[in-house]
Amino acid sequence: MLNLGIQATRPQRSAWVALSLALLVFSLGCATPVGVRRATTDEIDRLLGENALTGDTHSIVSRQFLARLTLSTLYEDDPRAALEKLRAGLGGPDEHDRLLVLAELWFETARKSGDRGEYLAAAVCAYAYVFPSTPLAPPSPYDSRTHLVLEIYNRALSKGLALAESSRGTELDPSPRMIQMPFGTFVLGVPPNEFEYGGYHIVHPVALGDLEVRGMRNRYRRPGAGVALAASIEPAKEGAADPWLPPISKVPVTAFVRFDELAPDLSRVHGTLEFYDADETPSISVGSAVVPLSSDPSAALGYRLEGAPIWDFEIAGFRRSDLRIAGVFRTHGLFFLNPFRPGRIPVVFVHGTLSSPARWAEMANELLGDPRIASRFQLWFFVYNSGNPVLLSAAGLREALQDAVHDLDPDGKDPALRQMVVVGHSQGGLLTKAMVVSSGNAFWNAWSDEKFEDVQFSPETRALLKRAMFFEPLPFVTRVIFIATPHRGSFLAENWLGMLARKLVNAPASLTKSSLEMATLSADPHVFRRRFQLPTSIDNMDWSNPGLRTLESLPIAPGVRASSIIPVKSEPIELGDDGVVKYQSAHIEPVESELVVLGSGHSTQANPETIEEVRRILYEHAAIH
Repeated sequence: MLNLGIQATRPQRSAWVALSLALLVFSLGCATPVGVRRATTDEIDRLLGENALTGDTHSIVSRQFLARLTLSTLYEDDPRAALEKLRAGLGGPDEHDRLLVLAELWFETARKSGDRGEYLAAAVCAYAYVFPSTPLAPPSPYDSRTHLVLEIYNRALSKGLALAESSRGTELDPSPRMIQMPFGTFVLGVPPNEFEYGGYHIVHPVALGDLEVRGMRNRYRRPGAGVALAASIEPAKEGAADPWLPPISKVPVTAFVRFDELAPDLSRVHGTLEFYDADETPSISVGSAVVPLSSDPSAALGYRLEGAPIWDFEIAGFRRSDLRIAGVFRTHGLFFLNPFRPGRIPVVFVHGTLSSPARWAEMANELLGDPRIASRFQLWFFVYNSGNPVLLSAAGLREALQDAVHDLDPDGKDPALRQMVVVGHSQGGLLTKAMVVSSGNAFWNAWSDEKFEDVQFSPETRALLKRAMFFEPLPFVTRVIFIATPHRGSFLAENWLGMLARKLVNAPASLTKSSLEMATLSADPHVFRRRFQLPTSIDNMDWSNPGLRTLESLPIAPGVRASSIIPVKSEPIELGDDGVVKYQSAHIEPVESELVVLGSGHSTQANPETIEEVRRILYEHAAIH
C-alpha cells in the first residue's frame, strides 16, 4: 500500500485491498482457470479427428492416456521406453484402453523407423483390442475408436509383412517365418494349399491401400478387417485352373492374420496367414464376432488394367483379324473378372469397333462398387477382332456363351445362368442382337436364290457359312441392352473414313480358302446375285450392305426384354447423331425403354447417365428394390 504520510482508516484499507484485487483480475484479462472459448466446428472436428493414420500426431485418446500416466514427456524423449511402461501395465482394469494406445503409438513409432517388427507390434495390440480373448465385452462397432484400431491392424500388417515396396505398390511376403518384435517374437504360419483362387495359386500379392487409382471417377472401398490385395496367379495343378479366368489376370484377395491365444504380456505371438476372396466370403468369424472383410474393388480393377495387353489389342485386334490374347481366346474370347459364382446373373459386355473390354472399366467400377449389384450379378466380357465380319464375330460370341453355360451348369440347375443380360456397344450391339433373333434362311436368301443345301461347297466352307448365317436365339439370354448401336448403319462407314478403315483390315488367314471358293462360285449368276468379296466389319455397318439390312429386319425373340441407350450430341434429337451413329439408326422399335443421353459422344459407356440407366435396368431385372 502507498504511504502518502496519511494514516488510513480500516475502511480505507479495505477499499485499497479491493481495488488492488480488481486491478489484478483486470490485468489477467478477466480469465478464470477453467472455462470455454468459442471455436469453429472445423477446429473441434480437426482436434477430435487427428490420429496416427491421418496426420502427424496421435489421437486425443492417446494424448489423454499418456497425460494421465505422466508419460507424455517420456514418450517425446524416448517413445520405446514409454511404450514398454504402458505394456507393463497390461492385465489391469484399464487394459482395453492401453491396447488401443499401444496399437496407435507403436504404429506411429514404426512409421518413423520403418521397422517391420514395430509395425507387427502395432498389429498385435490392435488385434488384442478388437478381438479380446478375455471375458471383456468386445468394442462397440459404433465407436469410432474401433474403426481406427481396425485400420491400424490392416495397415500395420501390410507394412509388417512387406517384401518390397516400389511404384507398383507394397508386395507382401506370404512365406512362414519369425520376425522379432520389440517385446517378443512374431511367428507367422501359412497352411499349405489352404487357399486357391479359381484353381490358381496366388503369387506376388500387392497391397492396394497405398495405391492411387487414376482414370475412374470414384473409388469404392469396403471397410473391414484384413489387407485388400491384388495378386498374380499361376496354375495350382494340372486341369484345376478355371478356363474362364485368364492366367494373365490380377485378382482381388484379402489377407487376414489370425492370432492364437495371446500371452497376457503379448510376448509370445503366433499368427496364421489366411487369404480370402472377399467377393465370395464377405465376412469371417473371429471368436464370437462376425467381422466384415475389407476390399478395394476399384483399386483391384485399376491394378488389373495397369499395363494390361488388352489396351494394345484395340487397334491391333481391328487390323490383324487373327490376333490372340494369351488365355482369352481359348474360350472363344469370353472371360470373367472373377471365378464363376453360382446363383449370380451373368452380365456380358460386348465392346465395339477399335475397342476392347477395357472401355467398360468405368461402368464395371460403378456396378462392382454397388453391393446390391455385386451380390446379384457377375460380370463377363467378350473380346473379338473387331475388323472381322459381324456375323463371324457374332458366331464366336454365341459359341462362347453356349460353351460357358454347358461347362458351368451342364445339368441346368442354376436358374441365374438362364437370366443372362448382354450389353453391346456400337458394333457390339449388332453382335448382341444376333443372340436374340432367329435367322431362318434370311441371310442366305439375301445373297442367293439357290437352296443352301444344293450349292456345292467344300465341307470347310459349308460349315463356316452354316455357323455364321443360320442360328436361333439363345434361350438363356433374357435381356439385351443396346448402346449407340448402328442398327441401320454408321454414316462413317459410308464416307472416306470408312474406305480408309477397310484398307487397314487384314482378312483372317483362316478364311482365305473359303473366301476364294466363294469368290469363284459368285462368278456364276445362278448361285449368287452379286460378286462375293469377304466383308469387313466396316462393310457390315454400311446401310447398303444386305447383311446389315437383314439383321435389322429380324424381330427380337418373344420373351426377351430389350432397351436402348442412344447418345446424341445436340438437339433436335430426331436429326442428331453421336459423331458416328445417327439417332435414326440407333432407334428401333419395339423396346421396353429408350434413353437419349443428350450431349454425349459415341463412346458413352463411361457417361454417368448411361451407367445409371444400366444400373436401373439391372435393378429391375433382379427385382432389387
